[in-house]
Amino acid sequence: MAVYTDVAADELAEFLARYDIGELLSYKGIAEGVENSNFLLHTTAGSFFLTLYEKRVAKSDLPFFLGLMAHLASRGIVCPQPVKMRNGETLSALAGRPAAIIDFIEGVWPRKPNAGQCAAVGQALAKLHLAGHDFSMSRVNALSVSGWRPLFELASGRADSVQPGLRDLIACELDYLESGVWPKSLPQGVIHADLFPDNVLFLGEALSGLIDFTFACNDTLAYDVAICLNAWCFEPDHSFNVTKARAFLSAYGRERKLSEAEEQALPLLARGSALRFLLTRLVDWLNVPPGALVKPKDPLEYARKLRFHQRVATMRDYGVAASGLVA
Repeated sequence: MAVYTDVAADELAEFLARYDIGELLSYKGIAEGVENSNFLLHTTAGSFFLTLYEKRVAKSDLPFFLGLMAHLASRGIVCPQPVKMRNGETLSALAGRPAAIIDFIEGVWPRKPNAGQCAAVGQALAKLHLAGHDFSMSRVNALSVSGWRPLFELASGRADSVQPGLRDLIACELDYLESGVWPKSLPQGVIHADLFPDNVLFLGEALSGLIDFTFACNDTLAYDVAICLNAWCFEPDHSFNVTKARAFLSAYGRERKLSEAEEQALPLLARGSALRFLLTRLVDWLNVPPGALVKPKDPLEYARKLRFHQRVATMRDYGVAASGLVA
């Protein structure tokens, strides 16, 4: 979450008049994240999130995101629900941006995830994949392999200003992943595609909700597993935590067992995941809009993760044997 577009109080009050959520008491921008402008609202009816969609989010994709949250909730996945306006619609406009209000889920995201929380995320991700199998809408992943070269072209000229040699690291990896090695026949479905710790809420050790579905799409299910492996199973010193990975993968497998082909592809999918977030973080790092309330995330974190996965040979390196049993 972030704030790129400021909203005046009178403009917000006029916007909220379209809803039946009480009178506005206070609101504040949220600086975490990098994609959209987000505000926490407090009204006489409770707390809500207001999102102004911008940057990589196309207006035509918003019905998919909002519809998916409603579908997943109907299947028992705890996630925010779009708040309907008085006219029954969930999507409007504010400050020249598409905008929606979603309800507030209690909880905090874990700054230092433990193995138990990694297991909870593994279970929740598998349930999300199963719950999304009959969602009628679809959305192509614009940030899959075909979308990485354009990102590289945006950042390549200045990549070495972030770290010497970074341009060559990315170029070589991109050439490899575009060479035909990327899996094309693994199980597909709805994926979250951005299930980082700041998008998972906990009350104590209990997972209380999954949030921020603005990258959700249809893609390889095991690619979503690889994204979480990168997001949850490394330590602040960038070392890979096998205990967390074992907890995450084992919990996922108890709900939805990975096929042999998915297991074999996981190291490659993890490399692709690392490259994808390295590229988007690098572009954001080099292009922070003046005056934006946003904290760009360090792209070098994912350069280190990419180098780790380049050395991985099998599932055993992640703490789980190919059979799905603990190694």
